[in-house]
Amino acid sequence: MQSHPNVRAVQEALDEADARDGADAPSTVRLLPEAAHTAAAAAQALGVEVGAIANSLIFEADGAPLLVLTSGAHRVDTAGLATSIGVTRLRRATPEFVRQHTGQVIGGVAPLGHPHPLRTLVDTALKAYDEVWAAGGVPQAVFPITYADLLRITAGTPADVA
Repeated sequence: MQSHPNVRAVQEALDEADARDGADAPSTVRLLPEAAHTAAAAAQALGVEVGAIANSLIFEADGAPLLVLTSGAHRVDTAGLATSIGVTRLRRATPEFVRQHTGQVIGGVAPLGHPHPLRTLVDTALKAYDEVWAAGGVPQAVFPITYADLLRITAGTPADVA
């Protein structure tokens, strides 16, 4: 699995960006024994709080892709978010739309390693954690990163998304 193209793309992007984990070591994609399709499953597998999981959610915002990195502890308020970012229609993307814009499948969408950069919002609730965990391109892959580096490597905008 470590040789999966999505995992390699994510690790290469992390290396290129010099992304760091909570211990200030290089952020490295790790494989879990089983796929973790939910924040709760990832948190349990990693032994961390569910709030420290950065869910990568793809939305269709007036037809364009929007990546929202949200804390696993809550849900996105789509109506409030649509208003705050000035879009008329914000809805969860279909699996086909997600794959088209990220090259990855739902449950494994990483914050980076996509064919093209995506407009990204990063949940401010994640800054409460010294280290957050994000998907690494496939449902079994995850990586640790700091909130500051997550913002930096995604060129994301901090946002209250709940």
